[in-house]
Amino acid sequence: MIQTGAQPLLSRPMVILGMTSLASMTGFYLLFPIVPLYVASGGSGNMGAGLSTGVTMLATVLMELIMPTLLARYGYRVGTALGVLLLGASSALLVLSSALPTVLAMSLARGAGLAIVVVVGPAMVAELAPAQRRGEALGVYGVAVGIPAILGLPVGLWLVPLIGYGPVFLAGTGLALLAFIGVPWLPAGTAPVEQHGGVLHALRHAGLAPPVSVFATITLAAGVLLTFLPLAVPAGSQGTAATALLAHSCAMPLARWAAGRYGDRHGQSVLLVPAVIVAIIGMAGIVWLDNPYAVIVGAALFGAGFGAAQNVTLVLMLARSPSSAFARVSALWNLAYDGGMGIGAVGFGLVAGPVGYPVGFALIVAVLALALLPSWLDTQPERKIISER
Repeated sequence: MIQTGAQPLLSRPMVILGMTSLASMTGFYLLFPIVPLYVASGGSGNMGAGLSTGVTMLATVLMELIMPTLLARYGYRVGTALGVLLLGASSALLVLSSALPTVLAMSLARGAGLAIVVVVGPAMVAELAPAQRRGEALGVYGVAVGIPAILGLPVGLWLVPLIGYGPVFLAGTGLALLAFIGVPWLPAGTAPVEQHGGVLHALRHAGLAPPVSVFATITLAAGVLLTFLPLAVPAGSQGTAATALLAHSCAMPLARWAAGRYGDRHGQSVLLVPAVIVAIIGMAGIVWLDNPYAVIVGAALFGAGFGAAQNVTLVLMLARSPSSAFARVSALWNLAYDGGMGIGAVGFGLVAGPVGYPVGFALIVAVLALALLPSWLDTQPERKIISER
């Protein structure tokens, strides 16, 4: 347990946590789009490229399942150190070979390191932040971990043709070492964890299943967007896809912060349905793949809805759980995030071939619409409480 006492939103541990997460996640995203290219260039082709990403996400999901136990036993500081070490060492060792076995082994390590970093962050923020400003604190943290995607994804692709794969991998290691500098100043306390059940057992807790299911539905759509938009736009329109994904990446952390700040003052529950609606409208715009303006605006709107939903669902889950379950809630939320994105990408790949991309995106709009009813029903009791204040 972290002893916090009365303190401002941006306390010293919060700032150090944000900087550590910023550096480590930038290193991860810097390599995320180029590892598949690297293994494909080594002779493994599209199969190797797909496996490198798939193995990374599989390791992430599996590690998230044991994170509450790990944090309860070894604490936040040791856990973060292990995560940063896995990210940094695997980045450096990629220089040795582009052979598929080597890349897959490093992908396993990268996925495990990612799981540690993304679970530790929200759990620690939930303990460090004043309870009445938890939503805003998580929103600020969301900006810190959103910036790496904005910077890392395009910069990695830009650097490889200029300096090659090796220096970029070493840059990822350097960012991990930079993150490691802040680890000794992180709280050393262990995560208070309930003594029964695992991560999935938390779904039995009253009030957690609805926000998890709504969030997983939106992450499913996000997995489709990030994976297939560059392939779905007309030939010669890669600039449109790049701009759309940039707009998506910029809107997401801003909306996550704004939702946290607004929710702390007016109630988080009032934002869940609007977040789903904005995501639906955004995905509907992407159906018009021949219209670059519709695609760019649609991606930005979906990013805003997705960002708001990230904060709202996480804060609602934490509010409905005792502090002893914070690590488990963080792991469950991240499991919905990573699992939803993976299922969306695989499922859409099976559907898009027979029906085409426009119809496929329209089907995703319909799937998102299914989240409206549970999101509305789930927040009615809290809306009533807010209206009676």
